[in-house]
Amino acid sequence: MRPFLPCLVLAGLACAAASPPVRAAEPSFPARVERWGVFELALAGPAEGNPFVDVRLTATFTHRQRTVDVEGFYDGGGVYRVRFMPEETGTWTFETRSNRWTLTNRTGTFTATAPAAGNHGPVRVHATYHFAHADGTPFRQLGTTSYTWTHRPEEIQEQTLRTLAASPFNKLRMCVFPQSHGIRHMPPTRWPFAGQPGSFDFTRFNPEFFQHLEGRIGQLRDLGIECDLILFHPYGMRENWGFDTLDAATDERYLRYVVARLAAFRNVWWSIANEYDLMPTKTEADWDRFFQIVRDADPYGHLRSIHNCWRLYNHSHPWVTHASIQNGSAVEDAGRAEQFRAVWRKPVVFDEAKYEGDFEQYWGRLSGPEMVHRFWAGTVGGTYVGHSEFFVEPREVVWLGQGGVLRGESPRRLAFLREVLADAPADGIDPIEPWRDPYGSFDYALPAGEADFHAGGKPGEYYLVYFGRARPTRWTFQVHNAGVAEGMKFRVEVIDAWNMTITPAAQEFVLKKKDAYTLVDAAGGSVDLPGLPYVALRIRRVP
Repeated sequence: MRPFLPCLVLAGLACAAASPPVRAAEPSFPARVERWGVFELALAGPAEGNPFVDVRLTATFTHRQRTVDVEGFYDGGGVYRVRFMPEETGTWTFETRSNRWTLTNRTGTFTATAPAAGNHGPVRVHATYHFAHADGTPFRQLGTTSYTWTHRPEEIQEQTLRTLAASPFNKLRMCVFPQSHGIRHMPPTRWPFAGQPGSFDFTRFNPEFFQHLEGRIGQLRDLGIECDLILFHPYGMRENWGFDTLDAATDERYLRYVVARLAAFRNVWWSIANEYDLMPTKTEADWDRFFQIVRDADPYGHLRSIHNCWRLYNHSHPWVTHASIQNGSAVEDAGRAEQFRAVWRKPVVFDEAKYEGDFEQYWGRLSGPEMVHRFWAGTVGGTYVGHSEFFVEPREVVWLGQGGVLRGESPRRLAFLREVLADAPADGIDPIEPWRDPYGSFDYALPAGEADFHAGGKPGEYYLVYFGRARPTRWTFQVHNAGVAEGMKFRVEVIDAWNMTITPAAQEFVLKKKDAYTLVDAAGGSVDLPGLPYVALRIRRVP
């Protein structure tokens, strides 16, 4: 048997040569992360070739009977990451899968702890037309827009964060890609793809760009601000950057990369595009496909919308969670605003109701009172409204495009509105309009010569009545039959939305039946009003 030994040795050496390479360093990950926080697994892997295209990495996370599949991503320098947002507390395990040996079958265990103070989880659709955090905390959207603040010099970015921290806004619309406005004075220093304008390699992402972007999104999260992230827009076409003309494969690779990196941030919303209908290189089928790619890649079901210029997208599609609308005239009238949500039976956000400012074009020169009026009208119409401003500035540092500071009159009045809404019904304000009355009676009736108005709230419990630009001097108190009964008592407050005052009515009102209405008949049954525009009434039932 001895003559066969060399052959056996040689065979053994051959087997050893064909065996898998030695594993890279053990994966890095935290032992504990709060519920709805970001768990991050870091792995060392191959850097040769093009890892963005060649390497696939996923991980399966398991907690009791629940499993969640998550895509990983390449972060440059031979580092791969998988990010995960645990939606339940307790022990989680994970296992990776990859087409590269050093990245596959990596396992581990961590604990999801109770969320820290202020962490209410991601925002979801609630009660059909409204929003709430995952833990049930109401989310009363009061948004603003600053498209490319993360592309500006660092000092302006820091100034923007300080401004937001002192503002009433709880949602910020912002772009991934840069836009052309302001680049003469402040050209972007980071680009989403490898290379420079005119020579981008669209098969390779720039990790530094996305590391910076996600850092800013995390700072917004820590301020309690939702990030409504715009994935495509038409505002770089004249510079020919090429972000609006990517081929189908690159579009999908980009969307999957962004979702893999950012979906674990609880404050992310996906806006598929801004003014999608101004991008002639994309078809309606493309936008449908983008929605579905994002929906299928996001294991947490973050909110998804798309923003229009002239042509509305079909928001009835199941992959659309809420409508993001550009329409300044519709939100001027609470009744018209309400009709948008009635069509789709989804939350409606007028993310662009025109902007406060002094710009020459019509969409950027609203007065402060008009901006505030649109918020109040949209609110009593059961919808939500977005703010921004465009005050002309020599270096083109305007809030709408670049952030910085807020110069308008509306933000502090919107802070007042936010205070008013803090004790509104948890399920949201729904419109109470005459044409919706199933019994054919009137919700409210005004004597001849008094102003028309709109109201929203919860019948029998809470009413917010808004008179808009009218200047009534009194209001006759009548409430709808639904949800009320004789003997109920209500307190009334007169709210001046512009001067930010709340004045209680002198008397308490008691419901008494009269004709087709349930009428309050005390001290003449009327409320004195100041004869000013932008006045509202808050009517709350006395327990």
